[in-house]
Amino acid sequence: MESLTTPNPFRIGLDANQANYVPLTPLTFLSRAAEVWPDKWAVIHGDRRYTWADVASRARRLASGLAKFGVGVGDTVAVLAPNIPEMIDAHFGVPLCGAVLNTMNYRLDAQTLAFQIDHGEARVLLVDTEFIELAREAVGMASRKPLVVDIIDSEHDTGARLGPLNYQQLLAEGSSAYQGIPVVDEWDAISLNYTSGTTGNPKGVVYHHRGAYLNAVSNILATGMTHDTVKLWSLPMFHCNGWCFIWTLAALGGTSVCLRRVEAATMYQLIAAHQVNTMCGAAVVLNMFINAPDAVRLPFPNQVRFNAAAAPVPVPIIRAAEAIGFKVQHLYGLTETYGPATLCQWKPEFDALHGDEQAAILKRQGVRYPMLEAVTVMNPDIMQPVPADGQTLGEVMFRGNIVMKGYLKNPAATAEAFAGGWFHTGDLGVLHPDGYIELKDRSKDIIISGGENIPSIEIEAALYQHPAVLEAAVVAKPDEKWGEVPCAFVTLKEGVAAPTETELISFCRARLAGYKTPKEVVFGALPKTSTGKIQKYLLRSLVKQS
Repeated sequence: MESLTTPNPFRIGLDANQANYVPLTPLTFLSRAAEVWPDKWAVIHGDRRYTWADVASRARRLASGLAKFGVGVGDTVAVLAPNIPEMIDAHFGVPLCGAVLNTMNYRLDAQTLAFQIDHGEARVLLVDTEFIELAREAVGMASRKPLVVDIIDSEHDTGARLGPLNYQQLLAEGSSAYQGIPVVDEWDAISLNYTSGTTGNPKGVVYHHRGAYLNAVSNILATGMTHDTVKLWSLPMFHCNGWCFIWTLAALGGTSVCLRRVEAATMYQLIAAHQVNTMCGAAVVLNMFINAPDAVRLPFPNQVRFNAAAAPVPVPIIRAAEAIGFKVQHLYGLTETYGPATLCQWKPEFDALHGDEQAAILKRQGVRYPMLEAVTVMNPDIMQPVPADGQTLGEVMFRGNIVMKGYLKNPAATAEAFAGGWFHTGDLGVLHPDGYIELKDRSKDIIISGGENIPSIEIEAALYQHPAVLEAAVVAKPDEKWGEVPCAFVTLKEGVAAPTETELISFCRARLAGYKTPKEVVFGALPKTSTGKIQKYLLRSLVKQS
């Protein structure tokens, strides 16, 4: 019998070296795109056009310019800007000089941005002139005083200025010959993204080069994108680094069509003008198309694949979007998973199913992304998978290379999130017999009425079936008898006969068990985050005050 101490021959003389091992980083996608597609349009923004050779040059000049101002490994560069070419530059130029990119949500208040500047230790803040006053207030409140660089967009300049130099001057300081700081360890941080922070200060989610690379490739495999992809940026680039799609487009040599404001008329025009075939975003974006006035509608030149996330898109909205020319696919993930980490993988056999059977599959969040090790639904108390019966609720959990490094300067929260060797999402769902997961609710959004668990998503799905309902959100309302009861907040469509509260409640009662029927309906606009998520915590505050 061979000794247990016998050396493994496959580990002798076969060490990693420069010829056979390079740390994974999405920065390599840009250099390849510039070599393979140097003259192809990479970015379209109003009258501005940049080829992939241009983007590579701009990124190197940005990196070189930042390096001249002392920015390097371990430093943070923050960006406060909409979906413009400079945001794409930053996704390559900032890590190219060894720094960490922090894309900031321009819809946050100054105090929250000030916290992020201090917590993330920003050395430089690139800010679009539209948000100069917000930046001025935030920097004034922050303890750190980063170098401010004004971005003057050709499509929108308020005339306001804050920094000692502007973006073009910063690029002029740099050199397109700059090769950057080599990535030595793929586990090094590439970006910093803050969670929404609806209770207390937001947490800083840290991405590494390896995860960014792998999820960028995962996007290609999951969505079927090719070098012919033309993506309209309805998704904020600051959100999870654009779900890693900025890096994905470089890997493919695809084209970005920038979008400062998400408006139906503008999106219809850009889709028609540039042969757009890919978009990402929340249900609210699809609703803009579906309910746009006839005067702004233009026929799609081709089918547009819409990768939907943020929250499950109700089936009636999916069907209405398909009638316009969209092909909707559910993705699901969190800031902590680099954006999307599962997809509702459509299989050929699903085409033979009847309408209701197809609808039941369409609303699922599906299976793991190609580069994710595992996703499942667990009983968090015993850390065991729930039965795959499509009924038993549990917590959705992830494991693999496209899960964050952790929370910056918050080891306790990191340990809690990774307890038991899985990332705990806080999302509740079920596991179907075919292995597809389906979200039912956030754990904090489950309504417990008379001891029964009521997923708010189920009530919302019933409300969306009403032809007058544009948007719906359901939260728990305190009740002396039942503990909690469902309360619905509804936005109605314009130009449609408005139902009364009683009529909507009756409509739901015909489709739901009695205890799941909303006991109150409040009409009006719904508060949303910049990524289209309905802010249920604000609605819960309202019902507690009533």
